[in-house]
Amino acid sequence: MKWLTIPAKAFNKALESQAIERQGQLTKPPGSLGRLETIATQLAGLQGLLKPSLHQVMIRVFAADHGVVEEGISAFPQIVTGEMVKNFASEGAAITVLAAGLKADFGVINLGTVNALPELPKVQDQRISPGTQNFCKQAAMTQVQLESALLSGQAVAIEAIAGAAQLFIGGEMGIGNTTSASTLACALLNQRAELLVGRGTGVDDDGIIRKQTAVTKALELHGLNKPSSDIDVLDCLRCVGGFEIAGLVGAYIACAQAGIVVLVDGFISSVAALVAVRVNPSIRPWLFFSHQSAEAGHVRVLEALDAEPLLSLNMRLGEASGAAMAVPIMQMACRLHAEMATFDSAGVSES
Repeated sequence: MKWLTIPAKAFNKALESQAIERQGQLTKPPGSLGRLETIATQLAGLQGLLKPSLHQVMIRVFAADHGVVEEGISAFPQIVTGEMVKNFASEGAAITVLAAGLKADFGVINLGTVNALPELPKVQDQRISPGTQNFCKQAAMTQVQLESALLSGQAVAIEAIAGAAQLFIGGEMGIGNTTSASTLACALLNQRAELLVGRGTGVDDDGIIRKQTAVTKALELHGLNKPSSDIDVLDCLRCVGGFEIAGLVGAYIACAQAGIVVLVDGFISSVAALVAVRVNPSIRPWLFFSHQSAEAGHVRVLEALDAEPLLSLNMRLGEASGAAMAVPIMQMACRLHAEMATFDSAGVSES
């Protein structure tokens, strides 16, 4: 898996400086557009263009089931993962409505639903296994399965290149995956389950206790309750991750290597980003963070990534919905940067 550590495409500091200079010439007080200005100038450095744009948006939702559901950690049965994949295909989900509004290239990658699914529109069947194993009893996946999931993410980046995508958004769907993400976060941030485990699909107080117990048990079983500097990140992903989380990790790394900007969704997607950055720190400048979700541990994951999300809407749906909501903000930042008049062109006096 040497490809995972290939450096990301280099950031163009010269273009960023030129973009900052342009921002100073636009008909507004300096800094008055706040983060919209820094979004545009950062994108200029990433894309190597004085006037960056984000017209071509690609959204891919990775789906898979989790064996840890055996521990009673979800309010929904595993069959819901496959049912939601069908809902994506029939364009009845929140993300499909949002993707249509953005005119985005939307698709689903089925990496491991418990039940085999029929051929569905916009769904790629790449099932590695009928879900992961229960990581409270054994490793969630084998080394071969982990590599397959990561390569599925890389394949999505290759598809994004072919489609001339300027912005990639990865989503996830998998009953039980907040427990997996919480376990990964606890390991990589060296935190107790009580600090990071949230309600996920909406479990009650007893469900929260079962989730915390499962996370603690898994950390002990796999020797992950130790300083994060002593943890092999990819082995941690193999032991307590999910196929869809690994798919996101591969996609984030490969997109950054290809020079495609990434917009990260909520808690689970941010944990995947944390894993990806720990594996390949060079990708961090390519990651934008869309929103702070209502999941308990998300703020700590964002802090670890030194990430300032664009929105805070109390969302916790996943499936890339929060990221889709933030796309127009980034697009408007680009339009303001490119289309506003300068003081000279408008004949407006500067201060």
